[in-house]
Amino acid sequence: MANYKTLLFATDFSEGAEKAVDHARTLALLTGARLHLLHIITELSDKRRKRVPADVIDTFIREVTRHAHEDMQSFCDQHFADAQAQGFELTHNVITGTGYEDIIDEAISIKADLIIMGTHGRTGIEKVLVGSTAERVVRNSTIPVLTVRT
Repeated sequence: MANYKTLLFATDFSEGAEKAVDHARTLALLTGARLHLLHIITELSDKRRKRVPADVIDTFIREVTRHAHEDMQSFCDQHFADAQAQGFELTHNVITGTGYEDIIDEAISIKADLIIMGTHGRTGIEKVLVGSTAERVVRNSTIPVLTVRT
């Protein structure tokens, strides 16, 4: 069996992430590995930034960031309130980025042994246009990836 010391769980707080969180928790419990949660706030494109006054964008970004941190704390409270008592360390990070590359970069930065994520976050036309973040992580990561279907 692989010797897991650090696991990265990428979450967008979607139904797919809700399904995958049990797998991340179980692996952390079984291995005693540190579990690091990551949420990425999608950056606004330059095209969108040009259409809106800078002060409005700054306020919007502050609010989105505040809500993302609150969502992360709620997610941790809901799923990992007893992590330390169960024998594993829990850390988390909220960053602004564009998606799969940021997940891989974070995994490399924290020296993750495994990336865990759900396969279904975005839906509908957004998925067709943007593609699957999980698929891109699997294709481009040098670190093993565990994906969990919804």
